[in-house]
Amino acid sequence: MKYKIKHTTTYHYSDFVSLCQNQARLTPKSNHRGQICYNTEIEIQPSTNYLQQYTDYFDNDVTAFEIATQHKTLKVTAVSEVELFAGLNKNLNSIDLPWEKTRDLLANPNTHELLKAAEFVLPSQYTPLDKYIKSYALASFSAQKNLISACEDLMARIFHEFYYDPSFSTISTPLGDVFAQKRGVCQDFAHFALACLRSMGLAARYVSGYIETIPPEGEQKLEGADATHAWFAVFVPNFGWLDFDPTNNVLPDGQHITLAVGRDFSDVTPLKGVVFGGGSQSLNVAVDMTRLE
Repeated sequence: MKYKIKHTTTYHYSDFVSLCQNQARLTPKSNHRGQICYNTEIEIQPSTNYLQQYTDYFDNDVTAFEIATQHKTLKVTAVSEVELFAGLNKNLNSIDLPWEKTRDLLANPNTHELLKAAEFVLPSQYTPLDKYIKSYALASFSAQKNLISACEDLMARIFHEFYYDPSFSTISTPLGDVFAQKRGVCQDFAHFALACLRSMGLAARYVSGYIETIPPEGEQKLEGADATHAWFAVFVPNFGWLDFDPTNNVLPDGQHITLAVGRDFSDVTPLKGVVFGGGSQSLNVAVDMTRLE
């Protein structure tokens, strides 16, 4: 299935911004597992005084730019064409790997693949290690349980036991509060799963991207109604990274578009930077996913 994705981010400022410097991670990953990004065009208003594109440490495409002219509105629009291929998870039942075996391999990495993955065992800014979170995770990781089955169990528990509440949290809400109240959004659920898995000595990474919103039958989809999304991926030796979506209790396979990966949200923020001036600000994000065939 091919998609056209339009992702528009707009900042409105109460006063003039004299200078802004930003990093945009708005180009979907290409040649990713089951995904090809054919092209991305990024339009920035007002026009930039400096623009550079590069690939970051986690192999994400980054567009860095600077605007040195006064402005009260910053609008960044990324339009991408992406193709997804389904059926990538059909042979998972053939992977018979106890989770402890993976933990032990990551504790003593002796290949380049294991060494790279082992970085994702460490805690990060938004995924601190916590004994209570580890205790929660242990319920899914019984002795000699298959790694994928254990991760599926954890994903399902988060889906059934946590309540999706967009009004509850922001990016600064401590993970302990999310756990205590069992409320949050996809970003929180992904961070919580990462903390659970890393507490078990497993390698897990944060995935940002998109998931199509399908309107009820007979209703027209509203422009801008699709949304950015977040989930997590677990490293499976001799297989690679396997994605899990705890918000929807599914293994992504043909409807999730990957934008960027990292240790947590701080590594994959779609648009971040610094501004001089500006006063107060408001933010609006609109995403449209259109099927091309």
